[in-house]
Amino acid sequence: MNTPGTISCDDELRNWPADEAQARAVQDRLRPYVRLDESGPEPGFAGIVAGVDVAYDDARDVVAAAAVALDARTLAVVDEATAVGRVSFPYVPGLLAFREIPTVLEALARLARTPDLVVCDGYGLAHPRRFGLASHLGVLTGLPTIGVAKNPFTFRYAPPGPDRGATSPLRDDRSPAAGPDSDAEEVGRALRTQKGVKPVFVSVGHRVDLDRACAHTLHLAAAYRLPETTRAADALCRKALAQA
Repeated sequence: MNTPGTISCDDELRNWPADEAQARAVQDRLRPYVRLDESGPEPGFAGIVAGVDVAYDDARDVVAAAAVALDARTLAVVDEATAVGRVSFPYVPGLLAFREIPTVLEALARLARTPDLVVCDGYGLAHPRRFGLASHLGVLTGLPTIGVAKNPFTFRYAPPGPDRGATSPLRDDRSPAAGPDSDAEEVGRALRTQKGVKPVFVSVGHRVDLDRACAHTLHLAAAYRLPETTRAADALCRKALAQA
């Protein structure tokens, strides 16, 4: 996609939307900045891959975010950071990024080193407006990002084969490409990360192609269904929320 100039993350945070209409307008405005013309780093590259995740306490209107940095080759944790803040947006399906991103950005900024790849527990292009959390975070930070979700949201897929590494397209029947004589648009892939377990749902966020996104997910999910980045960030944000 085109990248018309640059954006300021600080300006975006200062003008954070207050309602659904404003949030959808932000998605429409920022969507053209998503880069789909880069393949991204190779799996197992010499660098840092970070996982981000959040946990909520709705009764207290509190959100805790975690960013965990792993050695991209060995998957050893090399750094971690958390941030706790107020929930910045109401719950609206398709607009969850607006609840999470301000605190996630704060946690990422507290890492000693800027990661070379960020893995989000959520969606990128596999989003009704093609601008889920992974894409939004990637555009704001400029970092390569991918989304790895636990469920397919509103999209359909055929179950992939039972073996580790099997994939099947995640498709949007509502896209303009969908019709009686054509397949619906592929917005991501269902990926079997371990033999016989439920697949995860991988989509491009920013500056990484879908093949690489799936390969990274497999490399990171060496022993469990979910990537080690997600597992580590999930445990840390829950701990931070409990201590808040």
